[in-house]
Amino acid sequence: MTSPGPNLALLLLGAYRKLVDAAQAELDARGFADVRSSLHYAMGAIDRGAETASELGRALSVTKQAAAKTIAVLVERGWVAIDDDDVDRRRKRVRLTDLGHRVMREGEAIFDDLRRAWADEVGLDALNRLEAQLAAFVGDATIDLESPGWVAD
Repeated sequence: MTSPGPNLALLLLGAYRKLVDAAQAELDARGFADVRSSLHYAMGAIDRGAETASELGRALSVTKQAAAKTIAVLVERGWVAIDDDDVDRRRKRVRLTDLGHRVMREGEAIFDDLRRAWADEVGLDALNRLEAQLAAFVGDATIDLESPGWVAD
């Protein structure tokens, strides 16, 4: 039998996994079959200003080569584009496409829908209390969404 401490960690991880799996399934149903958490984190970092493979690598705490592979996948799916830098022709800049922004918005809307479903299940007051308690517990040590290495896809 699992003791209370590990059980709490497993419940929190299970809740996260349940939300992410449901969001990925819904994205698939909406025509975005290959969205994964790590790609969402990468698109978010690009949207916040990581314009090169080096910058994306730093933002995600991965190598430049791993970031370049991620960029290649995102380009292949049409979610990001690579443009020439106007100042330095040797440099290539990465940016989200309109489709990439749409994928991000769809994902956010799905998580909002999932939150509403949880509120319907446990009650809005209970969910608000849970979020407040988790926020108080986490405090300033929030999860750095640009460092997805803490979770597996």
